[in-house]
Amino acid sequence: MSKKEERGSFSGRLGFVLAAAASAVGLGNIWRFPYLAAKDGGGLFLLVYVILALTFGFTLLTTEIAIGRKTGRSPLTAYGSMCPKMNWLGAVACIIPAMITPYYSSIGGWILKYMTTFVTGHGADAAVDGYFGGFITSQWSPIIWFVIYMALNIFVVFKGVNDGIEKMSKFMMPILVILIAGISLFSLTLEHTDANGVTRTGLEGFMIYVIPSFEGLTLKKFLVVLMDAMGQLFYSISVAMGIMVAYGSYVKKDTDLVKSVNQIEIFDTLVAFLAGMMIVPAVFTFMGTEGMAAGPSLMFVALPKVFQAMGSVGNIIGIIFFVTVTFAALTSSVSLIEAITSSVMDKWNMTRKKALTIVSAYIVIVGIIVCLGYNVFYFEYTLPNGSVGQILDILDYISNNLLMPIISIATCIMVGWMIKPKAIIDEVTRNGEGFSRKGLYTVMVKFVTPIMLTFLLLQALGMLDWLK
Repeated sequence: MSKKEERGSFSGRLGFVLAAAASAVGLGNIWRFPYLAAKDGGGLFLLVYVILALTFGFTLLTTEIAIGRKTGRSPLTAYGSMCPKMNWLGAVACIIPAMITPYYSSIGGWILKYMTTFVTGHGADAAVDGYFGGFITSQWSPIIWFVIYMALNIFVVFKGVNDGIEKMSKFMMPILVILIAGISLFSLTLEHTDANGVTRTGLEGFMIYVIPSFEGLTLKKFLVVLMDAMGQLFYSISVAMGIMVAYGSYVKKDTDLVKSVNQIEIFDTLVAFLAGMMIVPAVFTFMGTEGMAAGPSLMFVALPKVFQAMGSVGNIIGIIFFVTVTFAALTSSVSLIEAITSSVMDKWNMTRKKALTIVSAYIVIVGIIVCLGYNVFYFEYTLPNGSVGQILDILDYISNNLLMPIISIATCIMVGWMIKPKAIIDEVTRNGEGFSRKGLYTVMVKFVTPIMLTFLLLQALGMLDWLK
């Protein structure tokens, strides 16, 4: 039996696309995308995001999937197999999901808590001021919900690529899309008159969300939108985390990668758009533009208040919403754990059971520390980009703001200038497929993408403060 068969593989293109899209569709789409869209002028952010997804995102996604399939290896060893001088990239590619998964799963526990609160008919409690802060600063409750969330992840990853990840994706993704689309359409029907007699509707919020506003736009403001949209793409398409390399290694050689990448792009962008359509009009209707500026607390603080303002139907919508977010979170965290597990399996020739046991123990230990970061281990630290954070924020900053741009820049240098773009193009077209964006890919991977990523890294280091 070959190494590839031992590691498992997706049953076909549909299984791969759904699994990759499931990984991409996570909290980045449903949590981060809407508040960035609201912050950055709605339609303008959408326009910039779509253009970047078709160029910047397409380049990174194609590269990582092709590297995975060409080498048939996990991220830890795939880069070195392509270019021995860049072997260190594999280690960084594993460090990133190892840093992200504990805090991502901690947030997954928060979502499970909120879902249960609404399911048990106590959604009104979640709308009370201080509810979220009281929950995350309590000592045991966040840990308990985190452990439950991790147990769900471990079960899926233990079942393997085909029986676990692929089956989960085929089950959850259609339901996820239906739920998001349903709430999105409901958001457009909303209408509310506030205490000052001002009436707002979901359609008005939708117009703010989709119509680009260039009023008062300066180069400085545009660059802020560009940096936000580019940073969001990392969250949205699961690149620079080793996930797409790992998933690419499970793709059969006769799979059409061009069509697969196109479908993943479309799926991810559609869900991100619907997530914004689901949240922004509803928040605008009940809380105005002030509510849209809620930022990262939008999901856990602002939305429960919106659901309460909806009246009796609010608890039902709250249940559907947090079930949807739970599905999205699980599909992404499972892929993060798989990226680490597959690397451990390949590097040390371990069985899936043994590798997953070691990986899970690590995630649980670090995840508990993250949970305690809001009480027992609480402190405040000012990061180079000016934000103040705790343990979770520091892990997020190092992994997402520093390491992910670094690994993507290095990957572009490796492909663009060391092994040459032809190595990736040949893998993408190995079965004679057409590759209409071949020229675009070459220009992007050699020049445009690494330059853009360098600006993103400089921003994270606080060296572009003039943009603020």
